[in-house]
Amino acid sequence: MKPLSIIVNGIIRQNPTFVLILGMCPTLGTTSSALTGMSMGLATLFVLICSNTVISALKSVVPDAVRIPVFIVVIATFVTVLQMVMQAWLPGLYAALGIFIPLIVVNCILLGRAESFASKNGVLASALDGVGIGLGFTAALTIIGSVRELLGAGAVFGLRVYPDSYAPLVFVLAPGAFIALGFIIAAFNRLTNKA
Repeated sequence: MKPLSIIVNGIIRQNPTFVLILGMCPTLGTTSSALTGMSMGLATLFVLICSNTVISALKSVVPDAVRIPVFIVVIATFVTVLQMVMQAWLPGLYAALGIFIPLIVVNCILLGRAESFASKNGVLASALDGVGIGLGFTAALTIIGSVRELLGAGAVFGLRVYPDSYAPLVFVLAPGAFIALGFIIAAFNRLTNKA
């Protein structure tokens, strides 16, 4: 596969949120605003690129019997690094994302890409797959967060669009996540002719 094709595949044809419907816990839990959605996506992007690269590099030396535990340890290592960096330099954002940062370890997107792509392809292709899937996930979370923040708080990235007194609060609460996600998936499928 060509490098650009691998990236586009992760963003559109295999978008983890809108097509594969994976990673719903952080998708629904961190998208109450555009900033937290984008931040969670970028955090996952970092872990995806790093873990895919290392798993691809180690694939020939890891026995099949311990493949999954090794994948989890590699992913957990990069999540721990990310967690420490965020605690040190981005404490406000780390507090906003809370428990969802350590939960990246068990995000099915990462383990799924490690198993289905990184363990079967070269290092460069696996890194590019991490970029594509990570950008797709980041874009999805940012879009969902933007829609929810706009409809529920009258702002996008904290910039006021209309008075919050007119905004229905339901969109920044849990039910709003499901409502927004459903309509955005329907729109995505319509735009990509999957309906």
